[in-house]
Amino acid sequence: MTFIGNDWDTILEKTLESNYFQELIEKLHREYTDFTCFPPREQVFRALKLTSYADTRVVLLGQDPYHTPGMANGLSFSVNNGQKMPPSLRNIFKELEDDLGILNTKTDLTPWARQGMLLLNAGLSVRKGEAMSHKHLQWEQFTDQIISALNQKETPVLFVLWGAFAGGKKPLIHPPHTIFSSAHPSPFSAHRGFFGSKIFSRINHWLKSQGQSPIQFQL
Repeated sequence: MTFIGNDWDTILEKTLESNYFQELIEKLHREYTDFTCFPPREQVFRALKLTSYADTRVVLLGQDPYHTPGMANGLSFSVNNGQKMPPSLRNIFKELEDDLGILNTKTDLTPWARQGMLLLNAGLSVRKGEAMSHKHLQWEQFTDQIISALNQKETPVLFVLWGAFAGGKKPLIHPPHTIFSSAHPSPFSAHRGFFGSKIFSRINHWLKSQGQSPIQFQL
């Protein structure tokens, strides 16, 4: 079955062919037919399309796509270039500049995804203006399968979990894989441990310790 277009089709074969997933796709089609939803329909599975199972080295888990028009592009925390930078992404870039001296003005994180950084939201779609409005589609059952599949990789994967929601996925992750967790970069919590975490240098130090090339975070 060709759905994603790379090795995820094999890894997730049983899930993609399950009644649960077929019902999810049918409900998703109705949502996009009856409501304005984000990201654009063709970008719902973009995170998996850009970062194959074999290429995944780092996972950055988000919760829900942006529900403001023009922003969501299928990657967690990423915003289409030219759109207003949301507060969490602004804080991510502030920490990146403080940590590695990198100043990003572009907001599309696609270059990170192409380097093996899976930018995965727990929910892959949302209605315009309604946060968490597609929770009834049970996206988390699907994305938990993705996390569990990555947990089965022999090559260690680094999971970056920001905030309580992402932290709730820890039971799905076991050695030899590694978890880096901290407060969420939201303005409500960034000062409680996200700022000063030096997460980007830590990611690259970890990758080097595994004999892998660092992520080039400059956009």
